[in-house]
Amino acid sequence: MFWQKKDNPTAETVGEKVGMEAEGFYRSGKMHCAEAVFMAARNQFFDGMPEEIVRAAAGFGGGGGVGCVCGAVAGGTMAFGFALPDDKRRVKQLTKGLHDWFRHEYGAACCRVAMPNAKGRGGCAVLTGEVARKVAELMES
Repeated sequence: MFWQKKDNPTAETVGEKVGMEAEGFYRSGKMHCAEAVFMAARNQFFDGMPEEIVRAAAGFGGGGGVGCVCGAVAGGTMAFGFALPDDKRRVKQLTKGLHDWFRHEYGAACCRVAMPNAKGRGGCAVLTGEVARKVAELMES
């Protein structure tokens, strides 16, 4: 198992840290939403994993390039899989929790539908940070 909880006092603190880092990666222009969420989760929970693994998220930005599942959600889902490689049931629970939360916040998990709602909240950079925060909170729960 790659997942290593670090010594941070609360899930909220961890979530805020991961969220800010993901938003920063996105704003840098060097990563899209999926890569940013996955890299921030990697840095917090499994930093022994090579950074190059984040390239696996390259095709998920912008809803996989066609506006389907939000790339930030896809990056978070990938993080769950790497964190819990031998517990598909838990990965499924975490993924469902992330999707349910995202749909509540943004109206749908579809990038094309969520984007207009994201614009009113600060755009994809903020959305990316919020998803990463939620991913960290779910992983810490």
